[in-house]
Amino acid sequence: MDKTVEKKLTKWLKLQKKACGFYLNLSVFFGVLTGLSLMCQAWLIATVLQGIIIDELPKSDFIDHFWALLLLTIVRGGLAFARERASFQAGARLRMQMREAVLDKLALLGPAFIKGKPAGSWASIVLEQVEDLQDFYARYLPQVVLAGFIPLIILVAVFPINWAAGLILLATAPLIPMFMILVGMGAADANRKNFSALARLSGHFMDRLKGLSTLKLFNQGEKEARVIRKASEEFRERTMAVLRMAFLSSAVLEFFAAVSIAVLAVYFGFSYLHHLDFGHYGVSISLFTGLFVLILAPEFYQPLRDMGTHYHAKAQAIGAAEELMALLDHPSEQHGGDKKISGAVEIEAKDLTVYSLDGCLLLGPVSFKVKADEHVAIVGPSGAGKTSLLNALLGFLPYKGQLKIAGTELSELALDGWRKHLAWLGQEPQLFHGTIRDNIAMGRSLSDEAIYKLLAQAQILDFVQQQPQGLDYPIGEQTSGLSVGQSQRIALARALAQQAQLFILDEPTASLDSLSEQAVQSTLTQAMQGKACVMVTHRLENLSAMDKVLVIDKGTIVQQGRYEQLVSEPGTFKQMLEEASSVSEFDIGSAELKGDK
Repeated sequence: MDKTVEKKLTKWLKLQKKACGFYLNLSVFFGVLTGLSLMCQAWLIATVLQGIIIDELPKSDFIDHFWALLLLTIVRGGLAFARERASFQAGARLRMQMREAVLDKLALLGPAFIKGKPAGSWASIVLEQVEDLQDFYARYLPQVVLAGFIPLIILVAVFPINWAAGLILLATAPLIPMFMILVGMGAADANRKNFSALARLSGHFMDRLKGLSTLKLFNQGEKEARVIRKASEEFRERTMAVLRMAFLSSAVLEFFAAVSIAVLAVYFGFSYLHHLDFGHYGVSISLFTGLFVLILAPEFYQPLRDMGTHYHAKAQAIGAAEELMALLDHPSEQHGGDKKISGAVEIEAKDLTVYSLDGCLLLGPVSFKVKADEHVAIVGPSGAGKTSLLNALLGFLPYKGQLKIAGTELSELALDGWRKHLAWLGQEPQLFHGTIRDNIAMGRSLSDEAIYKLLAQAQILDFVQQQPQGLDYPIGEQTSGLSVGQSQRIALARALAQQAQLFILDEPTASLDSLSEQAVQSTLTQAMQGKACVMVTHRLENLSAMDKVLVIDKGTIVQQGRYEQLVSEPGTFKQMLEEASSVSEFDIGSAELKGDK
């Protein structure tokens, strides 16, 4: 990974640590107290052994020392537990806030942006990549501070009693951070590639799982299984590369720490044999001095070794942060206005152009009007820009030109307030894992009577009343347990609960059989009386009831008017109608042939 990019990601990660609250500082505080308690234990042990072995004092003189050692052991255990709890809470608060920020950003960017990636990739970001930030905030960041504090405190305690031992500690300490930096150069890049492979695998697997029936019907199951096997193998290899680096670096860090302690032990050994005579300020080196320094020596390197161990948490977090930062910093077409809609909802577009989130032109320029009680149909070939127009109206895509709602520019309106005036129904309604009551109320305080009334309007009440659970009938993931028609009518009941002034419909009956289509269409007709409607549809034969039809082709409005007017004049609409009639005649002919057989 480029060093500039790595520094940028590291800086971004550190800026997020305020989400950890005071728990991060609390973890450091408990770590410092643990270090101080350890130094006190080292002093007590060295004092006891000096007194008993060298000074030949009775053991009874050290009863208080033994009780103090026992007490410090208990205190250290309590401090270690408190530090772990504080560290975990710091990471947990960060993860919770990060997931909230990701979900808020995705809601702000809207479905047009989300559809640019497979669902599995988003799941990887929200779950695995946010989860992998835990150790960076819970362990690495506190350990960086402790790796500076604890060795410094130990040096302050060692130098006054033996400057040579202090110099050995001071000289050998940089070996561990230096090696950490060398390893870290490749670790962050390895983790980044590992996350990319995981996101690809998750997205690929989820997409193929959703389309399993199609793959089976086209005899492509074995081929896709080989593709998933190859992606899994790539992910395995990258994971093993990261683990190899982690194990190698841990082993080398332990080696350097062991060598440094051995140098210190050799110095004291030769000093006791009178082969070395320096470092003791003119006073002979006592057993207390050697024991005190040698007990502290492993603890001097331990914070640095722990930081080396947790340095992989930094590399892991940098790998995860790349996509998180790109998502959270992605520019969004957020309407900054705070104006509210006053009066009836009317739409006026003039020289309107709609763009994708990356700046590509999708539609326009177009000009049209929708009155407060007018029903307008939008038709055209696939890819003409119909759905892009709806996404612009919903506030999901950026636009230029003029798009006024009740006389106020859409960019000046508060989106939440604008969407409260809308009822949306698409061809593939999203019902959530929960009950029928949950899916209709959507967090609003609706009584059971009100929900039953909405179900009756949507002509789905009979189905609900037939279920033993009633409104508590469970809806599984991907609307399991319901037919397409039942799902659509429950979604219709949810849309009716909005009490909207404008209905925005995107192929609301495209996936329904003729009976379900008639039921949904009848309910919509009744619900939309006196209210505005903008509907995208391919069903041209039912447009005679619409007040106006807009025909879009190649991003522009090529025709507009009433159904009767468009049928009588040559153009795109008449051509589409003729093609639809030809398809219908072919279907009827096929059905008759099947009947003859």
